[in-house]
Amino acid sequence: MLIWFLPLFLLFLALGMPVFFGLVAAPGILLWLNGQERDIVLLYRNIYNGMDSFPLMAVPFFMLAGELMNKGGITTRLVEFSQALMGHLRGGLAHVNVLSSILFAGLSGSAVADTSALGSMLIPAMEKQGYTRRFAAAITAASSVIGPIIPPSGIMIIYAYVMGESVAALFLAGIVPGILVGTGLMVMIKLLADKYDFPAASRRYSWRERGDASLKAFFPLMTPVIILGGILLGVFTPTEAAAVAVGYALFIGLFVLKTLRARDLPEILSRAAMTSAVVLLLVGAAMAFKTVVSLSHLPETLAAFILSLSENPLILLFLINILLFVVGMFLDAGPAIIILGPILAPIFIALGVDPVHFAIIMSVNLTVGLATPPMGLVLFVASSVSGERVETIARAILPFLAVEILVIFLITYFPALSLTIPRLTGFVQ
Repeated sequence: MLIWFLPLFLLFLALGMPVFFGLVAAPGILLWLNGQERDIVLLYRNIYNGMDSFPLMAVPFFMLAGELMNKGGITTRLVEFSQALMGHLRGGLAHVNVLSSILFAGLSGSAVADTSALGSMLIPAMEKQGYTRRFAAAITAASSVIGPIIPPSGIMIIYAYVMGESVAALFLAGIVPGILVGTGLMVMIKLLADKYDFPAASRRYSWRERGDASLKAFFPLMTPVIILGGILLGVFTPTEAAAVAVGYALFIGLFVLKTLRARDLPEILSRAAMTSAVVLLLVGAAMAFKTVVSLSHLPETLAAFILSLSENPLILLFLINILLFVVGMFLDAGPAIIILGPILAPIFIALGVDPVHFAIIMSVNLTVGLATPPMGLVLFVASSVSGERVETIARAILPFLAVEILVIFLITYFPALSLTIPRLTGFVQ
């Protein structure tokens, strides 16, 4: 009977119940109906135990660092730096949009923050340059999914915690896939720019002007270097790295760039706390959810079903990518990873797929789902920023989604793309 907790959970979601309450109500009701009152106590105790974790503290710290960077005007400097490098190309502002997302990803790790911060600046600028508003919103939404792929990534921290993987290994494994997504989007922009005669954003900058723009962006661009460098050299753990990122963002905002003021801090702390609370509650509920997953023997049942379809890992990876893509259309990446990770990962690890490789497949696929209609979160954020309807943006984003789907299959069938850097640094055997 316990195996019905997943359909019941999906029913609650369809009825509009918040994900957190659905995660605890569905298994709780079935345990009660099954006469397992003692397991109900264990279920709800695990909500707190799931949040009571030192590694998980990295999530609120990285969110706070992102808020500090955004409020401190870091976004403007990154856009100016990107424009100095690529603004002279045909379709220059669209290229700037993608490059800015790649750079911003190393600061915040959030697709929503990327869409909001860069969209509010670049969508009006692109419209003035002659782009349609729907195209500007579409490329902003499509490029924002790079945020949770390139480190630091809140989604990967959650996956690592739920599945017991190395945060540093996942961070390193996300670098090449994130760059591939950005490069693919730029190639698509080049093709569209030649076809529709997109304008250049600016004249070609001199090397001196590019140097000046680089100096302005130097301190923000050092953030991912400090985070990853400290982790790889063993100076601090990923959680301590997140705290260092907050201290660094606060220092450069208040004393170096002087773009932050003390009176801005209460609002920044409040926004970061609210966002972090939502994520941590979901993680706590997911850890409780895992209890019922193990009690129901669902992974074993699902494994038997999947293996009955085929024993060829390549075919099964294709099928699981389709499943994850469909799930990403309706469920945000964080909850989807929390729910499906404990069910799907053991099956593919048993088939010989490297745990870090599968983590990247799942994380990238569900992250792309953030920009996929009908429920893609960044589509709604882009709609809010641009004033365009979600349906209009969804149609305009299709060429960019095709590129991102291609990248998903590349990293699925060529594991070296995601595993080479972790192997060279000793985080993967």
